[in-house]
Amino acid sequence: MSEELHITSLVVHAVTSSVADVIETIAALPDAQVHGVDAARGKLVVTLEAATSGAILDQIELIRQARGVLTVAMVYQHTESLETLSTEINHVD
Repeated sequence: MSEELHITSLVVHAVTSSVADVIETIAALPDAQVHGVDAARGKLVVTLEAATSGAILDQIELIRQARGVLTVAMVYQHTESLETLSTEINHVD
């Protein structure tokens, strides 16, 4: 079995007064990024990267359990082999 990269995007809905704490929690996770925040509505757009789907699910659970989080919705998930990602693409003019 070849090594893989799993990429997932999420929408996280949090209590508005907890948005900063939720961002801090997500930032502490490996290969997690917050790409967009609507603090007035308590919504965040997040991406996660990991070597396995289990690691992604573990990260989602940590976010879900964070104080102030109301919901975590997976929007997109993609898996790609590292071999494919490291293949050079020839540019054609």
